[in-house]
Order: sequence, then structure tokens, then C-alpha cells
Amino acid sequence: MRGEREASIWVVVPAYNEASVIAPVITQLIKLNYAVIIVDDGSTDRTGQVAALAGARVVTHPFNLGQGAALQTGIKLALQQGADYIITFDGDGQHQAADIARLVEALPLHDADFALGSRFLGASVGIPSSRRMLLKAAVWFTRMTTGLKVTDTHNGLRAMTRRGAGQIALRQNRMAHASEILEQIGRCGLRYVEVPVTVEYSAYSMAKGQRLADSLLILFDLSAQRLHR
Repeated sequence: MRGEREASIWVVVPAYNEASVIAPVITQLIKLNYAVIIVDDGSTDRTGQVAALAGARVVTHPFNLGQGAALQTGIKLALQQGADYIITFDGDGQHQAADIARLVEALPLHDADFALGSRFLGASVGIPSSRRMLLKAAVWFTRMTTGLKVTDTHNGLRAMTRRGAGQIALRQNRMAHASEILEQIGRCGLRYVEVPVTVEYSAYSMAKGQRLADSLLILFDLSAQRLHR
């Protein structure tokens, strides 16, 4: 509609030692006219400098706090900047910027506050069978503990409305934050929709953060979170 204000979309990217891959991640987002926040989570390489040169707004943690903490920092800043929609997006190159539009479009279409990317409704290119098995176990665990009928619980690609983002307060600094978000969605009675997306696993992402030990750590964090209550 003529005269209608264009929605403000901010993409939050947590990054820890991603200097070798972060520039193309930012470039693909900026080409689609998204505002980009990189949360440099205490990197020991040039992640922050490379991100700034690529055109992102950079916020730096003095030391590594974990992905959950980085997302909370980025979401808070995006809200301060007046974002209508906030996207969370991984910094290792496994997400596709082209999927963002479908996530954002799904929010008003389904009257939802969260659009959750699902690689199991879409595509997971190069995923190891051990990783798939553990992710499926995490789905089962999350369904049992939150009551949400989701198909993918640890996909970092998601979109949220301003209202939805304001309801999220992450306390889990490590990978269990993904299930914590779902739990808070359920507890607050927020509407959500799953959207098919593509996740491409590479040698870099596998070595950086998709190892079997990391998957086991996710399940450990989830169990510890339940016991802590």
C-alpha cells in the first residue's frame, strides 16, 4: 500500500572466531537489504574487525559467554533500534539468506510471533547420520517437556516479531538456549509456525560446531536445565 512504512528487519548473528567465513555471510544479508548485527562473542581472531569492514554493526563481548548470551545481546540491541522483525542467523555459513523472506512472510500469514526454521521440513545437506539421530532425540525431548509439536529444535534460523522478541529472556548461555526459547514460547502462549529451510553442512561447520560431542552437550544442557528447576 502506498505510503505504508516498510518493515524494519534486523538480522542477529552470534559469532565466535568466524573471521574466515563471516564476510560472505554478511554480504549475502546486506545484498538483500537487511540490517545486520554481529555479536562478537569474545573472539580471539579478527571476527569483529572483518564484520565491521563487511558492513555489519558489531557488538563485542569482552570474553566468550556462549551463543545464548550472544543472541540475547543482539536481540536487545535490535529492539532498541526499533526492529519490527528480528532474525537469528548462524555465522558459519550453513544458513541461506534467501530463506529469511519466507520466515518473515509466515509471521503475519499465520498470525504468529515466531517462525521457526526446520531443516527436517526443508533440506539438510551433508548432515551426518549421528548428528541427525541426536537432533531427533532433542526434538523428542523438547516435545515431551514443552508440549510444542516441533520438528527441529536446534536450528538457529528463526524469525520473530517485536512482540515475540520482547517475551524472550535467555538464561541458558550455551546451546540449550534453543530449547529454552521454545519453552518460553509455550509458557507465554505465543503463536508459532514452522517453515522449511535449508541447512548446508560443510567441513568448516562440522569442525567448528557440529561435532558429535557438541550434540551430546546439547542434551546434557537440556537435562541440567530441567533438573535446575
